[in-house]
Amino acid sequence: MIKKLFTLFKLGRKVAKSDILDIASKFQKPPLAITIIFKLLAFSLSDKKNSDINKDAGERLSDSLENLGTTFIKLGQFLATRPDIIGEQLSKKLESLQDRLPPFSIDDAKQIIKRDLGDDTYNSIIDISDPVAAASIAQVHKAKINDNGTIKDVAIKILRPNIKKVFNEEIDAMMLFAFLIESVIKKTKRLKLVDVVFLLKEITNLEMDLRFEAAAANEYAENTKNDAGFRVPKIYWNYTSENVMTLDWVDGVSIRETEDLKRQNIDTNKIAEDIIQHFLRHAVRDGFFHADMHQGNVFIDTSGQIVPIDFGIMGRLDKMSKRFLAEILFGFIQRDYKKVAEVHLLAGLVPPDVPIDDLAQALRSIGEPIFGQEVKDISGGKLLKQLFDVTEKFNMQTQPQLLMLQKTMVVVEGVARKLNPNTNIWTTSKPVLESWLRETKDPIKTLNETLDTTSEVIKRLPEFPEIMDKANQALTFLANGQIPQNSNSYNALNDKKSEMLAFRNQTVIGFLLLVILGLLVF
Repeated sequence: MIKKLFTLFKLGRKVAKSDILDIASKFQKPPLAITIIFKLLAFSLSDKKNSDINKDAGERLSDSLENLGTTFIKLGQFLATRPDIIGEQLSKKLESLQDRLPPFSIDDAKQIIKRDLGDDTYNSIIDISDPVAAASIAQVHKAKINDNGTIKDVAIKILRPNIKKVFNEEIDAMMLFAFLIESVIKKTKRLKLVDVVFLLKEITNLEMDLRFEAAAANEYAENTKNDAGFRVPKIYWNYTSENVMTLDWVDGVSIRETEDLKRQNIDTNKIAEDIIQHFLRHAVRDGFFHADMHQGNVFIDTSGQIVPIDFGIMGRLDKMSKRFLAEILFGFIQRDYKKVAEVHLLAGLVPPDVPIDDLAQALRSIGEPIFGQEVKDISGGKLLKQLFDVTEKFNMQTQPQLLMLQKTMVVVEGVARKLNPNTNIWTTSKPVLESWLRETKDPIKTLNETLDTTSEVIKRLPEFPEIMDKANQALTFLANGQIPQNSNSYNALNDKKSEMLAFRNQTVIGFLLLVILGLLVF
């Protein structure tokens, strides 16, 4: 615990000497106690460096977090998804936080590959390049491997040396700080700061095991193997471990390079439509979608196919959520607000005593203004946000997995509209939703699905307690934004809280004993 306090002091001083508190205060004023603590930690005889006055507050905040390293980058990215804690305005500013750090040396990279994969596998890798991309957790190298007699270009993703140790020491110190804040400032208890930091720790630790990302990419590839014009890079399991992941190298152009795409005679208007349709298809058909589809993570390869990369953040939807999503979006396309209201009631998303006509009227208040806008200004993602805001007034149960989907949909729409500003979201979405709803209403398909589900449950019944493996647990954490009760993680969180509570009590008792001793002696 003393080590945690020392780490916390070092982190606190780094934060205090940066611009973070001053900039964040412009969006949301921190408690006075926090301000005083950081003012004391920031005390220095040397002059403080001036911030870049040419950047706005959001850019300077992101820069400060980037300069503080991996733990703060991950914390910033995570808090960007939690406007309930830091406020909507600050959350939006943090969405631009870039995940990049200087690369580590090629020699260190080779040592990690050799240690993890063994000498024989390492020696079979040809021409490992210098780093081509470096983020806070890992970096990527280009190389060649012999895949059953065929030489393949591959990307090798390698975790940073000692990143797990550094991250866990710093995040444990942050958890202690969160606990102290909750203990001193009672109003912060409702924010569950300790739970939030612990959740970040769980998610990031799972992200630091590249076998889980490889498993996500593999599942995504299986789901989409018959999707024309869409390709997920192949994972090479013989060259993949906890710290190393190897997958196909993507020869192509990032979709942020719109002019390059046009010079290669690639139809950017069609690509814009395809990206939206593929995303919706994966969400409503598979219930498994790429939840980080920003411009840097989507390429167009030499054959014109859409190729996503970086599978660290994926989203899941259960059967009810898939149906709910498809029905409400299709209902809005048809402007059938009563149908959308009925779906809410049938799915149990609002209490059964909610008057259906009142709910339909509230939904109309969302839909009609949207359809009065220009096509290019209509956003499906923003529609979902408005929908959740309105239905909350009818005591709708929170659907965190749909909130994650909504955020991703906004990103996907933004990507599509950069390729084609006049992309018609609704015309593009309609055939995908119609096709899926038609299939799900097919009685033979429904019967087969029921039989498949039943046989799968019977088959796995003996191992039922083990069904939720760690990879799926990571996705569940991301989707739900909370630690599920009765899980190992939930028990670990309670152990941490007990440990910190004991430390606090021992500290108080120790301080009282010192005071008593001082009174007796003096």
